[in-house]
Amino acid sequence: MKIQGSLLKMITIYSTPVDYYLELENEKIHLNNLIGKQLKLSYLGAINCIKCGRKTTKSFHQGYCYPCYMTAPETSECVLKPELCRAHEGISRDMEWSKEHCLQDHFVYLALTSGLKVGVTRKSQIPTRWIDQGAIQAIKIAQTPNRFLAGQIEVDLKKYFDDKTNWRNMLVNKTDREINLLDQKKKAYELVQKRFKQYFIESNDITEIQYPVIEFPEKVNSIDLEKTIVINNILKGIKGQYLLFSEGQVINIRKYNGYKIELEY
Repeated sequence: MKIQGSLLKMITIYSTPVDYYLELENEKIHLNNLIGKQLKLSYLGAINCIKCGRKTTKSFHQGYCYPCYMTAPETSECVLKPELCRAHEGISRDMEWSKEHCLQDHFVYLALTSGLKVGVTRKSQIPTRWIDQGAIQAIKIAQTPNRFLAGQIEVDLKKYFDDKTNWRNMLVNKTDREINLLDQKKKAYELVQKRFKQYFIESNDITEIQYPVIEFPEKVNSIDLEKTIVINNILKGIKGQYLLFSEGQVINIRKYNGYKIELEY
């Protein structure tokens, strides 16, 4: 079967393992069913902005044309740095958008991706955010009424915890499974500034995440879709927003939001 369309990040449904769907031309393809099979993904040489739809020769911020990158609320600086959010002060590129995305309950969390990391996400994005990062375990540690406060707590904890994922280690399944998230939550509470302790939550629920992978690569070869126009290989699994193919080939689908492709399976 062949189908064409513009890429968007894979839709995920929390299950054991995670269910992944790729939506092309309003058709949802259940990618889990294609694992272990030959998959051909071809870049057709066109990019469309995922915000306004216009054609662009270069993608910014994972899928936007330059004008949208400069003006859209989805590309605001607080998306990557929550501590810079000013929506609680009435300052935003789009206050209606901010009411839905910034002025909502947020969680500060600890997750095991390539190692232990601290992060921030909107309440409605749990566990999607953890899945997209390739986390195998995660725990909520603090809850705030807006994005700014969660960002402040994250900044404070970044003195002691990493906030980045080594994506290569994550994809080869190299994670220290001896790390105890409950112990790390207690450590975070002890280390955080006193003014932030009121936001820590009592719940110690740990979310376990399994991914549909039949074989992890020993080392990864990241595919640049503009250089390797065609990927024609056996799909070995999916983790985070990456497709894992034979011979260590991997591609970050989210990186290529807006790229027109043909999928054959």
